[in-house]
Amino acid sequence: MALFATPAARAQQDGARDYDIVAQDLGTAITQVALRSGRQIIVADDLVRNRRAPALRGRYSVDAALAALLGGTGLRAIIVGDTLVIQRSDAPDQDADDGGDIIVTGSRIRGRGPVGSPLVTIDRTAIDQAGFATTQQIVQSIPQNFAGGANENTSGLISAAGNGNASRGAGVNLRGLGQNSTLLLINGDRPPLAGAGGTFSDLSVIPASIIQRVEIVPDGSSAIYGSDAVAGVVNVITRLSFHGAESSFRIGTADGDAQEYQFSQLLGTQWASGGLVLAYEFYKRDNLLAADRPYATEDLRVLGGPDRRGNYANPGTIFAGGQSYAIPAGQNGIGLTPASLAAGTLNRGDRWLGTDLLPDQRRHSVFASLSQDLGPALRFYANSLVTWRNFDVAVQPSGDARRTVPASNPFYVDPVGTRQPIGVNYSFVRDLGPERSRGQVQAYGATAGLEARLGAWRIDVHGNWGKQVENYDQINRVNTARLALALADTNPATAYNLLGDGPNTNPTTIESVRGYTKSRYYGDSWSATLRADGPLIGLPAGAARLAVGAEYRQERYRAGETIFYTSTLTPSVAAPVPYPGARKVSAAYAELLLPVFGEGLTIPGFRRLDLSAAIRAEHYSDFGGTQNPKLGFTWESLRGLTVRGSYGTSFRAPLFNELRQDPTSIGYFAWPAADPSSPTGMSNLLVIRGNDPDLRPERATSWTLGLDLKPAFLPGFRAGVTWFDVDYRDRIASPVANLANFLINRNVYDPILTANPSPARIAEIYASPYYIDIFGIPQTAPFVAEADARLQNLSSVQQSGIDVDLAYSFDLGGGRAELGAVGTYIFHIRQALTATAAPIDVVDTVGNPVDLRGRARVTWSKGGFDAALFVNHADGYINRTTATPQKVQAWTTFDLNLGYRFTDESGIFKGLRVALSVTNLLDADPPYVTYLVGTYTAGFDAENANPLGRFVALQVTKQW
Repeated sequence: MALFATPAARAQQDGARDYDIVAQDLGTAITQVALRSGRQIIVADDLVRNRRAPALRGRYSVDAALAALLGGTGLRAIIVGDTLVIQRSDAPDQDADDGGDIIVTGSRIRGRGPVGSPLVTIDRTAIDQAGFATTQQIVQSIPQNFAGGANENTSGLISAAGNGNASRGAGVNLRGLGQNSTLLLINGDRPPLAGAGGTFSDLSVIPASIIQRVEIVPDGSSAIYGSDAVAGVVNVITRLSFHGAESSFRIGTADGDAQEYQFSQLLGTQWASGGLVLAYEFYKRDNLLAADRPYATEDLRVLGGPDRRGNYANPGTIFAGGQSYAIPAGQNGIGLTPASLAAGTLNRGDRWLGTDLLPDQRRHSVFASLSQDLGPALRFYANSLVTWRNFDVAVQPSGDARRTVPASNPFYVDPVGTRQPIGVNYSFVRDLGPERSRGQVQAYGATAGLEARLGAWRIDVHGNWGKQVENYDQINRVNTARLALALADTNPATAYNLLGDGPNTNPTTIESVRGYTKSRYYGDSWSATLRADGPLIGLPAGAARLAVGAEYRQERYRAGETIFYTSTLTPSVAAPVPYPGARKVSAAYAELLLPVFGEGLTIPGFRRLDLSAAIRAEHYSDFGGTQNPKLGFTWESLRGLTVRGSYGTSFRAPLFNELRQDPTSIGYFAWPAADPSSPTGMSNLLVIRGNDPDLRPERATSWTLGLDLKPAFLPGFRAGVTWFDVDYRDRIASPVANLANFLINRNVYDPILTANPSPARIAEIYASPYYIDIFGIPQTAPFVAEADARLQNLSSVQQSGIDVDLAYSFDLGGGRAELGAVGTYIFHIRQALTATAAPIDVVDTVGNPVDLRGRARVTWSKGGFDAALFVNHADGYINRTTATPQKVQAWTTFDLNLGYRFTDESGIFKGLRVALSVTNLLDADPPYVTYLVGTYTAGFDAENANPLGRFVALQVTKQW
């Protein structure tokens, strides 16, 4: 199936346009009509397979243009709502109203989009016009997406906590509700789990060159798709039908700081009863060095901030007798004397030294799609995607610690004269090189099925299988056992020297302390689906339509053995993390579309009224069942004026990592906590850590109400506004990070506190094999409460806002121009840690979405030339990671794309398109932020800004 449209101009336009289309493949010709006319046109792949279109030159209305192209093909164009649908001329009108073979994301009923819910479509034309190179760039361009969570450059940030993105993949985070609260689909099916613990689905393994379009429903959709569709659904639809060949090469650079290379080859053939598509894509982007960006530093004084550098440096700092002594620079540690050391001095080091802001990424992808009619009413189809992605990134040190230098070390110096061991804070970056995370992701997926026609009904049965393997190594780490031996060595030729401006140690000795860890993770899934849809009963306004289906899915996430060589003399093997066994999910759903008013029945004020109702019931082998309904309406009171709305409930099933009940995930301990009500100011707590064995799904209720305006008096103009509201409850969270506040804010933490535990309960906890004696608090000590700090269904989020989509297309200078903008404004994101906690509005704060994000555009096309200017805006916000809240300035960038498609009907230029794209045209730096989280410090916020800077790319595409 295919959907052809201009990137934004989808308003109905009846005016004539000038066309100059060469004779070519029918599907490509229809695409050019859609681009020129501004109309959305839908056609099933099998209808245009092996069909050629004649040349079209002159001035035509869109209806006349399509009639000229479709003449003699046995096809016709009909109007479904505001969309033109291509179908067979002999198809019955009732079947025509369903839009043919197309299933649009957000509904299981063919030919109908989601009733009441908004739908964002980014088609092939928009992808090319915007200059996107990767799938994550496509999805993350929409204002409803928040870049926090699983992304290649968010390691160490607030939203990165627990995202499991060791392999530097890319997730989706609609509305900022979390990477596991948006459902990713490929051709309507779930890909395998990615990330350590199966925390997200990875966009980065999907090559952009195979994408036909991306459909996004930013609305709760569990009634249609099941778990994870809380914030919405992203469905990547691939190019399942193609005839000929398409070669593409792209080269780009971030002003010389990081290069990008991309090559793709698409091959397709079609025959009377089927077709085959084969595709390959290679993608490589170099790493972006932190040294190339002045805001990637811990010394923020030049930017007006603090100096957050630590005292791990090279040369290092000696600690002895309660004093610090900076090791002098410019000497090799041989013959260093106490006289050279000054008490109370420190050497400071920047943890960004030698690191990367963006990883080196290298990817190979192979895609295949086959369709074959087995008879007049039966079709077999299959498709498969295989990707190998390698990543390599220099990261900040993970094992900085004070090293003990014994008096036997030949470079030992004693600044206090005790001849006792000294401590040295020393950075090994110059010795070992920066720590690096590197590895490979292998992603495999395949789908095969049968589709049958029974009159106007379609029945589909198919199976889907997927597997993702992630190999993850951390290298250039310090092996503390080997280092201890080297520091105790008395031979100056082989002992480790920490007392100089290094490296000043024998290279063989340095190599001996080089440690590493190696890990491997596996995500597996397979599913079977049986579904049917078609007309149920004829009504005056059209046919009532029904979709029903049943699904079975099995998912499993496993960890392989982890090899450690960081604290032992020989590599040690740790047992795999014992994730729960396979999860088995069975589901059944039904969806009803009821046209109340429409083509055959209208009254004043009701040109069209569609109602929809859907429900889905699921049973999970690990926590039980759930049922989720959804209701929607679309009401067109006047021509060009439509009101729509939806209501539904959604859920997110607990992750595999959240369901662990193995001993290593459980811990009990006694904790001395600050207590304002205690005479001493302190009281003892019994604390229970781990995962609640009775975890339930997270639950959400979503509402939307929208207005679409397409006035007849202003052809080419459209406006859409959607209000959304999400009430997200039973969110899975642990309060342990706020342990110090449990007794200070009892009103907040009362739901997890059990006052005055009995002596029997205290004895039970102390006798448990999970008890850890951290503070030496005896069992006989008084305890004011037991705190349940386990991961549990605890918190809530309430979010509300509006999405806006505006466009106006018109003739200009003999071509077609368009002005447009999309944006999201969030009224509030109210988070509450517990049921009794006062909600806190976190919108416009670091680690959360900004209130206003938008993308405006100006485009113009004429003949084979097209130009597009985009303006991206992220509003200012507040940084509360600092002691004094800091205002962060808004960030506005410009993207420019120029393209030319040669119109030659023969010769080397036939089918050739050349495009130049410039992202961040004015090379605007991210706004300054004093970003402080734990040991992480930076002068920018990677959740709301991109450090890549101006990026220029040239792409050449040739269709054969």
